[in-house]
Amino acid sequence: MSDAVVAIDGGNSKTEVLVVSRDGVVLGQSRGPGASPQRVGVDGCVAALEDLVHEALRSGGRETEPPFAVHTSAYLAGLDFPREEEALHKGLSARGWSSTLDVGNDVLALLRAGSSDGTGVAVVCGAGINGAGVAPDGRTYRFPALGKISGDWGGGYRLGEEALWWAIRAEDGRGPATALEPAVAEYFGTKTLLDVAQGLHFEEIDSARIHGLCPLLFNVAEAGDEVAQQVVTRFAEEVSLLAGAIMRRLDLTTTASEVILGGGVLTGVHESVIADIERRCLKVAPRAQVRVVDVNPVVGAALFGLDKIGAPESAKVALKAATQRG
Repeated sequence: MSDAVVAIDGGNSKTEVLVVSRDGVVLGQSRGPGASPQRVGVDGCVAALEDLVHEALRSGGRETEPPFAVHTSAYLAGLDFPREEEALHKGLSARGWSSTLDVGNDVLALLRAGSSDGTGVAVVCGAGINGAGVAPDGRTYRFPALGKISGDWGGGYRLGEEALWWAIRAEDGRGPATALEPAVAEYFGTKTLLDVAQGLHFEEIDSARIHGLCPLLFNVAEAGDEVAQQVVTRFAEEVSLLAGAIMRRLDLTTTASEVILGGGVLTGVHESVIADIERRCLKVAPRAQVRVVDVNPVVGAALFGLDKIGAPESAKVALKAATQRG
C-alpha cells in the first residue's frame, strides 16, 4: 500500500472515497453522507471520513491499520478559509493515514476532475453554490460560499425554496399563476400549499425535503411555465456570473479557458440550461470551453494525489477512463 493514494471528496450531501494505486487503478471505494466540518465539526468530520476510508480499504481487501497510503488528498465543502483548512489538516494528520496530506475546498477537486490540466474555472452547484479558478501561472481565486452573507444565490436548497415561494404566492393571490402550485402540492402530498407551510412550521414535514423541489422546478420550467423559467434564467445568470468574475480576476477572458460545471444540480439540468450558461460565459470569454464534468469530483481529488506522488500521465488517463460516467 506504500504507493496508494487515498482520495476524498466531501460535499454537503454526500462523501466519496477512492483508494488508487500509482498506476491509476481503483483499489477500493466507498460512499456515505455529507460530513462537512461546518456541519458536524472537525472531530465529527474526521471520524466520519475515517469510517469511510476504512470501508473503502475493506472493499478492496486491504488492511485498515495506518499508515495505509503514501498520500491523502481530501477536498471538502466547508473549507472556505485558511483556518478551516488548517483545523482539518491537523485533525487528519493526527490519524497517521499517510506520510503526506493535502486538504482543500471541494470545488478545486471538481476543477481538477473536469479540466485537462487543473487550470481554468469550476462552478459547483449541489446543496450550495461555489466557484473557483486556477490560472496557468498558478494564481487562484474563489468565493467563500457562505450563503447570503457572502453574496451567494443558488444551490439546490435555495432553488427549492424559490419553487415553494412562488407556488404559495400563486395559491394565495400574491403572485402570478404558475404550474408550480399543483406540482409542489403533489410533491408534498397535500391539498394546499398552506398545509405545506404549516407542516414545515410545526416540523411535521422535514425541511430537508425542500431540496427535492429543485429538479421539479427545472422540469416545470422546461415544460414552459413562465414563473419557473424566470427562476431558472436567474440561476443560469448566477452560474455565469460566478464563472465570469473568476475569469476576469485571473485574466482568462481572452484565452481558451475550460469552464467546468458540476454538482448534483448542474449535472442534472436540461441541456437548454447548460446552453444558456455557455452563451452567457462566451460573452465574457469568447474562447471559453464550457462543459459539464463527466467523472465524479472524487476523481479530481485522486488526480491531485497522483500529481503529488509523481505518477505518470498514463496513470491519470487510465483513472479518468475507468471512472467516466455512462
